[in-house]
Order: sequence, then C-alpha cells, then structure tokens
Amino acid sequence: MNSLQNQNTQPLIKMKVFNNWDIVAKGWYIVCPSQEIPQYKAKSFVICGQRIVFFRGQDNKIRALDSYCPHLGTDLAIGKVDGNLIRCFFHHWGFDGEGKCQDIPCQSNIPEKAKLQAYATDEKYGFIWVYPDEKPPEPVAEFDELKNKSLVTAYDKAFERDCHHHICMMNGIDAQHLQTVHKLNIKMDLSLQENKSGNMIDFTLSGEFPQTTFREKIARKILGNYYEYTMRYTDGCIGLLTIMKKVRFIPCLHMIYAYTPLENKQTRIQPIYITEKRKGIIGWFLSRFLLLMTKLAYYFLRGEDGIIYDNIRFNPNAILTIDEPLVKYMSYVNKLQPSIWSTKKELM
Repeated sequence: MNSLQNQNTQPLIKMKVFNNWDIVAKGWYIVCPSQEIPQYKAKSFVICGQRIVFFRGQDNKIRALDSYCPHLGTDLAIGKVDGNLIRCFFHHWGFDGEGKCQDIPCQSNIPEKAKLQAYATDEKYGFIWVYPDEKPPEPVAEFDELKNKSLVTAYDKAFERDCHHHICMMNGIDAQHLQTVHKLNIKMDLSLQENKSGNMIDFTLSGEFPQTTFREKIARKILGNYYEYTMRYTDGCIGLLTIMKKVRFIPCLHMIYAYTPLENKQTRIQPIYITEKRKGIIGWFLSRFLLLMTKLAYYFLRGEDGIIYDNIRFNPNAILTIDEPLVKYMSYVNKLQPSIWSTKKELM
C-alpha cells in the first residue's frame, strides 16, 4: 500500500529495519532451484535489488558475483563458464569465485580495479541461497528435529504479496487472527528463545484444544488434548514452521517460507515442504504423504491470509496485550544488521 497516504491523519511509523524498504538485512536469500543452474552454466538474477550472476564450475560448486563486468559493464551471465572461472562474453576476462580477475586475453597485466564483489552461497532444501557478504556467520537455518537427517523436499510455485516481507512473516505468530480469520478457537500461550547472535528467534505457541464446535471436538479426539507449533525466524527473511507438535498419530510437519523483497515494493514468497527421508517402500509413501499433508495445511491458510496482506498499510499504533509476539518480533528485526545491499548507507 502507498506509504504516502493518510500522512496527516495517520502518519506512518518508520522503524530502523522492520518494514523499511531502504534496508536489506544480512541473511540468506533464496535464488532458484538447484537444477536451474547445471554444471558449466551461468545465470543472473535480481536479488533484493542487486543483479547477481551465479555459475557452477568444473568442481560443481555454485559461485556468486556482482553481475556486471568491471571492464565495461556486460552482464557476465551471457558469458562462458571456463573451469571454475566465468568469462565475460565481450572481451573474455576471466573471474574466479572470489571476484578476482585471473586472465585478460589481450594482456598479462591485470588492473587493480579488475575485481568484483563476491557472495557466499549455499545449497539446501533443493535451492540455491545467497548471502550479501563473502563469509556468512552461519549456514542456511535448519529445523532442530531434522538436523543431520536425510531429507525429502517439495515446493510450490513462488507468489507475490503487496507488502514488505517483515509484515508477511508475522502471520505465523499472530494468535489473535487464528480466531478471527481462520475460526480456530485455540487459546495460545507464548514462549520464545533468541540465539546469542540475535539473528534467530523461536516462537513456540501452545494450548489446549477447546470443545466448543464439532470440528474442535473431532480434532481433540483424533489429535489429543494439547497442540503446539513453533515458528523459527532467521535473518528476518526465512520462516521455519513446525506444526503438529505433541499431538497423537501425526509426526511433526515442517515448512519453510523464504522471503525476498522486490523492487516494486512487493514480496516474493517461496514455500518449501520438508520431511525426513524414510527407508523402504512404506517409508517412501509415508514421506510423500507427510509432504502432501504439509501442503494441504499451508493451502488451508494461504487464501484468507492473502486478502489481508495484499490490502495492508502496516502502522502499529494501538497494540494490545495479545499482540506481544508481534512486538517481540518487531524488536528482533530492528536488531538485525543492514547489509551492503541496503540503499541508505547512513543506517549501516
């Protein structure tokens, strides 16, 4: 929504990092499915307003550099991968994964400015990820329950929302809207835990199934008396949701929401469904069944939430006690570190 609207009657609150389009926080941003860049291929993407070239070299590793050649500015993605170098299509300058020019065909002397910003990459959950710095403090986030396990993943087509990704991310911890929008009359108790570096925070919401409606009574009989789910946020751009915790019969269901701010003040959201890889034919079917269950749970909530986040001009002026998780989340985001991709350097 237009940030300039209603300024005289409802002046917009501007925060340091939260809901601030000028700031891109340090963190892992999703790029594309891994198979989209095979060996010896290159492709450029606009990530958080920056054009980045990704290429997979002879050693099968993904590397990422600023996409424009420092010589005359050609997009390196139209060039050629040569061993573990990428060569510009225009004059065939060759750059390594650290952004250093290693070869200029027409001369042996390499200018000092013949270098590019390099970025850390990771491949996880079937996707390529990029970090806005050469060395990340940590790899892409994981679920505690799935660490060191073989995984099976599936994903949907990415979609856009007409608001900042920090707003979209609050959906999973807004306990009040579970009752008003989704008619899930579950009273939730909140506990939270933040890691030492401050880039990750876990919100755990738990409660007892009520017995007011027929649907609630059925859920209580099948799943048990209690319900719990966890929303793990990392870097203000990845949400790791675990549902069906501490219920009967159904294992935990895991889903990732990967968020990328777009140049037109929209957010692209990539949903990824994840489960443990199980042995044998029965295990294969069980894993796929759980991925399907995760997808159905996601689709149950997606449509109604979309109506909200495509029609919101977020401005928290009248906060209630029940909104405590949202306040904690905004505080967490405002402590994140701006990256070199931010457009307001004075805030870095």
